[in-house]
Amino acid sequence: MNRPTQVDVGRRAGVSRATVSYVLNSVKNGRVPISDETRQRVLDAIEELGYEPDARAQALRSGNTKTIALIIPDLRNPHFCEYATGIEEAARASGYHMLLSSTILYDEYAVDLFKDLTRHKFDGLILTSSFILESKEAQATLDQVRNRGLPIVELSENYGVDSVVAEYWDATKEVMSYLLSLRHRRIGMIYGVGGHELAEDRRQPYRASLDTAGIPIDDDLIVECGPTIEDGYRASKKLLELESRPTVIIAINDLLAIGALRAAADLGLQIPNDLSLVGYDDIPMANYLVPRLTTVTKNAYLLGTKAFEVLLARIQNPNLPRQLIRSPARLIIRESTGFAPF
Repeated sequence: MNRPTQVDVGRRAGVSRATVSYVLNSVKNGRVPISDETRQRVLDAIEELGYEPDARAQALRSGNTKTIALIIPDLRNPHFCEYATGIEEAARASGYHMLLSSTILYDEYAVDLFKDLTRHKFDGLILTSSFILESKEAQATLDQVRNRGLPIVELSENYGVDSVVAEYWDATKEVMSYLLSLRHRRIGMIYGVGGHELAEDRRQPYRASLDTAGIPIDDDLIVECGPTIEDGYRASKKLLELESRPTVIIAINDLLAIGALRAAADLGLQIPNDLSLVGYDDIPMANYLVPRLTTVTKNAYLLGTKAFEVLLARIQNPNLPRQLIRSPARLIIRESTGFAPF
C-alpha cells in the first residue's frame, strides 16, 4: 500500500495540494486565505489517512536533515560505544538521527571513510578520533568541511573547533600516588595504542611521577602494543615473565587490563595478592570482573551527551564563540589493587 500524499489529503479535505502544504507549514498567504474551518478539514484528513510528511522533501526545503554524524576510532572498544550511546540518546531526544562510522584505528580505510562521510549531507559532525592529525589528506578534507560552515564538535582538543575534553593527566598522577602509597616500586605499563600517540596523558604523568619519587625509569616495564584484549594478554605475559617482574600493571585501557587479568591467571598469579592491576575508561564490564577492576573514568556517556548539546547549540546559532568544556577524570578504586607483595 502506497503512503498517502498531500494530493490524497487534499482530495479527502476538498482542497488543493498547495492548501495542504500551507496548513502543514503553518503559513498564511494573502492570496490564499485559509479559514479555520478549512484548516480543520485538512488536519482531520491528515489524521484519517495517517499522512506523514516526507523527511527528505522537508530537508530539501529547509536545508536541515535532522541528522548528525559521529566518527569513533574502534567499534570493538566499549568505551567508544559509551560515547556513541550518550550522543545517540541525546540526539534522539531532540529529534535527530545519528550516522555512526568507525575509523578502525590505523587502517588506511579511515581516511577514505572520513572523506566519503563528508560528501553526505548532515547537520553536524562529532569526532572522537585523532587519526586525522596524522594524515595531510584527511586534514585537508576536514578544512573543506569547516570552510563550508558545518558544525563540528570534537571529544579532544586538536582542531580548533568546539570541544568537550576529559584528559587523564591529573587522574594518572592520582593513580601513581595511590600505587606508591601501597609501596609499589616496580610499576609496569601496557601502552596499547596501535601506533597512534593517543595516551600520552597516561604515559607522561607515569614517567614524571616515577622521576619525582626518585625511582629510575625502567623501559623494560613499558610494553607498547595494540589496543585489544589479545594485545593486553601478550604484553602482560612479557612483563610477568621478566626476571624481576612488576608488582602492578597499569593498562591504558580496560580491554588491555582484561587481557592482563587472564595472563596473570594463566601464570598462576592472584590479583591483587601477587599482582595489582589498573585500567582506564571504566567500561561497563569493569565492575563485574573477578576481581572488580580499579580503573579511571571520564564518564564517556555523559561526555557524549554534552558533546551533542554543544553541537546542537552550534547548529542553532552558528555565530557562538568557540565552546571549550573540560571535565575531570577520576580514579575508581576497586578490588584489583592492593599492597605490593614484596
